[in-house]
Amino acid sequence: MLTSQRKLLLLDLLRQEGKIVAKTVAAQLDISEDTIRRDLRELAAEGLLQRVHGGALPASPAMGDFAARQQIAVDDKSAIGRAAALMIQPGQVVFLDGGTTSAQLVRHLPPDLKATVVTHSPSVAVALVSHPSIEVIMLGGRLFKHSVVGVGAATVEAIRQVRADIYFMGVCSVHPDAGLTTGDFEEAGVKRALSAAAAETIVLASPEKLATASPYQVIELDALSGLVTIASVPDAVLAPYRARGISVHLA
Repeated sequence: MLTSQRKLLLLDLLRQEGKIVAKTVAAQLDISEDTIRRDLRELAAEGLLQRVHGGALPASPAMGDFAARQQIAVDDKSAIGRAAALMIQPGQVVFLDGGTTSAQLVRHLPPDLKATVVTHSPSVAVALVSHPSIEVIMLGGRLFKHSVVGVGAATVEAIRQVRADIYFMGVCSVHPDAGLTTGDFEEAGVKRALSAAAAETIVLASPEKLATASPYQVIELDALSGLVTIASVPDAVLAPYRARGISVHLA
């Protein structure tokens, strides 16, 4: 079998099964695991999948920069933002991530809501300037231009000074086995610190992020309190999250 044919077969298997186990595929094709691993490395370099120990998982389409991600699943993100905004109670201290779905959450906050939003996103902070009753606390750090958020030691240290009621997290990928993952090492560390400093962590996940993986783990799935996605996501996709005791909120 030609290399190109093998790669097409691997991608087709990934679409059908949702994962690739290198050892199993090598046995089925009667070729070495090293050959399959090389194919997976090359496919990963093209952004077509995410390599994991023993094989591969689907890659997230949410790995683009902020401008590119603004064009993905706009209606879904608006619905998710609306549903998440209704979860915030008066008087709460809320960690709000950067990202395009968080921007939708801000747009749907009730005008009479009194709460405190702590964020490392300049975009989120500026969007809240016109909200009459939201106190905004900005976390400092080095601006990670790809996601337009603060990252680094200064950001993590500032997070440690806060105890929030709830953290609305945005990530590139949510997977039953890989957990919550994203595309940058430092950004993953900031998200992990935010989750550790909040009583609850709720992930905002449009459908294209579900059952995918990215290079850097933020938290394991068991550390998640809830997931907000849209009602059209098939029950079979959501079943593994519900089985782990995660509250699934449908927009």
